[in-house]
Amino acid sequence: MQNKTLIIGPSWVGDMVLAQSLFKVLKQQDAEMQIDVAAPAWTLPILKRMPEVDQAIALPFSHGKFSLWQRIQLGRAWRSQGYTQAILLPNSWKSAIAPFFAGIKIRTGFRGEMRYGLLNDIRRLDKHALPRTVDRFVSLAMQPSQDSAHIPNPSLQVDQANVQKLVSTWKIDTHNKIVGLCPGAEYGEAKRWPAQYYADVARKAIQAGWQVFLFGSTKDQAVTQMINSLTANACRDFAGKTSLGDAVDLMSLCDTLISNDSGLMHIAAALDKKLIAIYGSSDPHHTPPMSSKAVIEYLGLECSPCFERTCKLGHLNCLKHITPDHVMQKIGLAK
Repeated sequence: MQNKTLIIGPSWVGDMVLAQSLFKVLKQQDAEMQIDVAAPAWTLPILKRMPEVDQAIALPFSHGKFSLWQRIQLGRAWRSQGYTQAILLPNSWKSAIAPFFAGIKIRTGFRGEMRYGLLNDIRRLDKHALPRTVDRFVSLAMQPSQDSAHIPNPSLQVDQANVQKLVSTWKIDTHNKIVGLCPGAEYGEAKRWPAQYYADVARKAIQAGWQVFLFGSTKDQAVTQMINSLTANACRDFAGKTSLGDAVDLMSLCDTLISNDSGLMHIAAALDKKLIAIYGSSDPHHTPPMSSKAVIEYLGLECSPCFERTCKLGHLNCLKHITPDHVMQKIGLAK
């Protein structure tokens, strides 16, 4: 009988990119395994770029809502799907309800919010043995005694037909170098390199004959518009103007990307692009970009990592002391 695994996926785009390493390991173990992933709808464009995923299922719950009865009903609806195992990547109690009511024989996940009974293959999370998010995800594919030392990097597929459509629609010149800037970070300003710094890099790139693309969601439009205005509107600002899938394909056109620690940073890494990944309040040892082409910029100050949304000390030195000139040198735009 074919193994059929249901993954309850994470809510953050970056974590979903990292989850592809788990999917790859599962396929290495059993090439015929069917992998279905249930996750918030906004992550589905990323799942569709992962060949390991057979079906992407949009969870119907509102963000942050418990929705007990709705979760029970969904679990009962899944009973007919014949899943042989469920692997839960979130550590929340509510994420375990639907797999339990689906009657899935093996339900694997970390103990999290004391999920005894809901899970029957329950793991204790040793944060020292599994320091990175990707380590934790992949370990759930292993028996507790197994070593998960070799972890494959995420690698998103690009829709080449859509790339050509986007090139035509946006009248993109594919002959000159393109640097992509990802200045947003939904978590908070303590993860955002200053807009002025991004603008300094953009101006230098434009002077060198490069094109500059700005990426982000509608929530990032204020910062991308600011960067664009500081360059006399010489950038191509795609923030909030494309779907996430289109953003992936547009990012594939870039020669280099510069990004804060964000979902777009992990997408850039999974596209195997030259990447400058800038860390402020977060920890690159916990969620590093999974790519040999990524260069991490992290000062590791005494107050770092604080994991705060805003700088409690009021200076934001962890980001401000990573200078534009330093980043320009990394991408070949030194003075």
